[in-house]
Amino acid sequence: MFQILQDYKVLKRFQQLPDSAKEVVFYAETKADWVYFESIIKELTEVHGRTITYVTSDPQDSVLNTTSSKIIPLCIGSGTVCTIFFQTLVAKVFVMTLTDLGTFNLKRSKAYPVHYLYVFHSMVSSHMVFREKAYFNYDTVLCVGPHHMKEIRRAEELYELAPKKLVAHGYGRLDKIIKESKSLEMTKNKKLKVLIAPSWGKSSISDLCIVDVVTSLLASDFQVIYRPHPMTVKHNSSLIKHVQSMKSDDFQLELDIRGSQSLQESDIMISDWSGAALEYAFGLEHPVLFINTPPKVNNPRFYRYEIDPLEVFIRNEIGEVVDMDQLEQLPVLANQLCHKKQHYIEKIRKSRERWVYNLGHSGEVGAQAILEALSTVSPQNERPREL
Repeated sequence: MFQILQDYKVLKRFQQLPDSAKEVVFYAETKADWVYFESIIKELTEVHGRTITYVTSDPQDSVLNTTSSKIIPLCIGSGTVCTIFFQTLVAKVFVMTLTDLGTFNLKRSKAYPVHYLYVFHSMVSSHMVFREKAYFNYDTVLCVGPHHMKEIRRAEELYELAPKKLVAHGYGRLDKIIKESKSLEMTKNKKLKVLIAPSWGKSSISDLCIVDVVTSLLASDFQVIYRPHPMTVKHNSSLIKHVQSMKSDDFQLELDIRGSQSLQESDIMISDWSGAALEYAFGLEHPVLFINTPPKVNNPRFYRYEIDPLEVFIRNEIGEVVDMDQLEQLPVLANQLCHKKQHYIEKIRKSRERWVYNLGHSGEVGAQAILEALSTVSPQNERPREL
């Protein structure tokens, strides 16, 4: 009850903000969302001088401690009050990296003609890993690459949807990884270091074989970093506790994905269907060893698109694949791939050039898209009706 009262106070505070503070509102489900918004927000606040409101459902979100006078941070929780916040939202442009708007409890506003803008939190395709209606209810979508453009336009054809504003955006998370990789002084590891960064769910490395994979690599004298997906941390606490009990000087469990130091330090990544594999390969130009777990399919009707998902066909461009029944060979294959990194650099660069828009400049493009979206809110509706 106390938490609900606190959340209501935050809702009231948001509603009492001046109109200028509610022109652009960002919503974060978890603290990890910041890495996808960061370059856009910095462009808006530091270059364009805009004030934005940042509403988060995560009390551990570092944005709540911001020192920027241009960012108004609020924590509204993730329960009933958050649902009410969405339904009564008064804002011009609402920016999210959360899919499925309107499908579950988080709906479009009944109070105001809000313009909803989606920022991708993964570079993978939009039609297999994500639910069938994941992007139906957004007005503008900032696309990572041409695959997103093609897939979303195809969805509009299949489901007879009104066309959205699609922006050739890019990927801020990738831009930051590349920038940091250029500024950091790389040190040579005493042992080969492997970063394990899986997807989440029943078909992920985390759920199927993480303990065996870590044990095998440690026994073969690798250093190992396991970086579980935030949803694995949230929904599978028993697994995380079990992994934490695996004591070794060569093993590290990393629960916060916002930093990129572990990416920079590792020689290769082991992954499954996670978008982190693309961030790693395209950001550091290092190959990925994919464990061929069952594909992550949250939209069983994706075949109707007649478009192959990027995460399926790109594997051989940025790394190699090992089947589940060959996991005993994993240390040997990982060692071989570590010593073949130079072989993959040119292949990875060509693939990145083809599949990612505006490399190094996505923040500028994203900020401009938001500013343009502001002009789409009908002037006669600027004052909301009373609720």
